[in-house]
Amino acid sequence: MQHTVGWDWGSRTHSVTVLDATGGKAARWTLPHTEAGLTSTLRRLADYGDAGDLRVAIETSKGLVVDRLLAAGHPIVPIHPGMFNAMRPRWGASRAKSDSADSFMLADLLRTDGHLLRSLAPTETTTLELQALSRQRSDLVATRTSLTNQLRALLEAHWPGATRLFKNIEAGISLAFLERFPTPQAAAKLTPAKMDAFLRRHAYTGGKTGAELLERLRTAPRAASRVSPEIVTVMVNTQVGQVRAIVEAIKSLESTTKQVLDAHPYAELFQAPPRVGTVNLAQIIGEIGPMLERGLTAEQLAAEVGMASVTRASGKVHSVGFRHAANRAARKALHTFADNSRHDDPWAADLYRRARDRGKRHPQTVRILGRGWLRIMHACFRDGTPYDPAIHHSRHRPASAET
Repeated sequence: MQHTVGWDWGSRTHSVTVLDATGGKAARWTLPHTEAGLTSTLRRLADYGDAGDLRVAIETSKGLVVDRLLAAGHPIVPIHPGMFNAMRPRWGASRAKSDSADSFMLADLLRTDGHLLRSLAPTETTTLELQALSRQRSDLVATRTSLTNQLRALLEAHWPGATRLFKNIEAGISLAFLERFPTPQAAAKLTPAKMDAFLRRHAYTGGKTGAELLERLRTAPRAASRVSPEIVTVMVNTQVGQVRAIVEAIKSLESTTKQVLDAHPYAELFQAPPRVGTVNLAQIIGEIGPMLERGLTAEQLAAEVGMASVTRASGKVHSVGFRHAANRAARKALHTFADNSRHDDPWAADLYRRARDRGKRHPQTVRILGRGWLRIMHACFRDGTPYDPAIHHSRHRPASAET
């Protein structure tokens, strides 16, 4: 007899209900959010069928519980909370909520409408690794921006000239300069010759001479700080150390990402498109790869990535709006690639130009271009063939006519 499982999850406790094919309650229990609770529940579920045949409905598509169930072999059916809430009246007029009742309703929904609901499947391990590495890099880049802004503010208050010396304050040459000359007093005896020697030691490639850089220092406004040079030195060295550490961490993470990407089975499919670098390709595979593995159509993929608009129609009212409910990390990754591609690919440039000629704004146009690239990625994944402009651009030319 086929059973279905409803799992109402929480941060401390969970409620599980198992129903048989007729809707009869086979079991119901509550478990704590502990290793013992999860392990015992997975063993208990085995009494009602093989893991691969025992689907579990739950109001989330990610998290520890979902990962453990997938690892145990259970097909997961994620139920959107909004949809689930809208369907509550089918079980009675009362909208009273309880964990045990919710787990029952989830199991019953799966029993009656499971054929209409899509199941999650375990994602390729290397895809998850790329996703984790890419997301951590994004977090570190945000941290680097914050630390760099703090360093710039510190220098503007006590050593303004140092902010005008090099293009990027987080660059190695800039950090090395601040470590050697953390205050105006420390750089007071710098000469063009000494500056040239410093630049050679640190392999400077900015194209400016020592005399030109010293002129930037001399023409910069002087700070009115009354903090002693000794204290400024401590403050600058501390902040520089933090910036250097985060820069090195990002480099290390990017190196690991490249190693994982080189061994990924999808890399060969997607690495040929124009202007897709290592970081962006890792983001695309890490975020869009799991959706491709779930067997979504190209149209469903565009909706989940946020490249398709939302159309609302009721009576005489019709509106087309921005899709807010989407995987934002995937949208950002694809938006970056699509925008870059138009500078180096005739097909993308033509699609972009025609959309702009129709009066579309830049963000709208990039989303149209993103939908075109998604169709190509979907075709590459479906057919198992690497991207080929001669093949895929001709097949997906209709995308250029979209609004």
